[in-house]
Amino acid sequence: MKSILLHACCGPCSTSSIERLLADGYDITIYYCNSNIYPQDEYEKRLTNLQKVADVYDLKLICGIYDHQKWLSAVKGLENEPEKGRRCAACFAFNMALAAEKAEELGIPEFTTTLTVSPHKISEMIFHAAADLPGFVPYNFKKQDGFKKSLILSEKYGLYRQDYCGCEFSLAARSVVSASGNKEA
Repeated sequence: MKSILLHACCGPCSTSSIERLLADGYDITIYYCNSNIYPQDEYEKRLTNLQKVADVYDLKLICGIYDHQKWLSAVKGLENEPEKGRRCAACFAFNMALAAEKAEELGIPEFTTTLTVSPHKISEMIFHAAADLPGFVPYNFKKQDGFKKSLILSEKYGLYRQDYCGCEFSLAARSVVSASGNKEA
């Protein structure tokens, strides 16, 4: 079997991504490294639900160090950027670099990310952020009804589904949208 490190943002997004990688013949190690998530109790809640997924699929889960201040430094000056803008690109680059380092450290030749399953993320932006990193495999997990499958599997496994990307800026944007009564983009 081929080995791959799967950078995972949360349990729900991981479900269909894992199923696709398993179908493609991969031996998967899950890597949860998301210092962008705010507040820390949200980070912990997502980690708890990702552990449920790892248990369901009998996969190893490795957790990176939570360093929100380091992430804030990586997106400094981009705080007022809109969702899907330059701040998100910097965030993707930050997380993909850490995933590449972890894959190399563990001797896993390839890595990818669950981030592409979300309809709220631009897969090409993620691919661009990781394009020069060794071992990156550009899976677009939206394809083959990946997001729809993740919804079904999340319900099946009783997973917590968050309603914002993860950082305090996306949380603030969600709150503004919620207050105005408009649906989030």
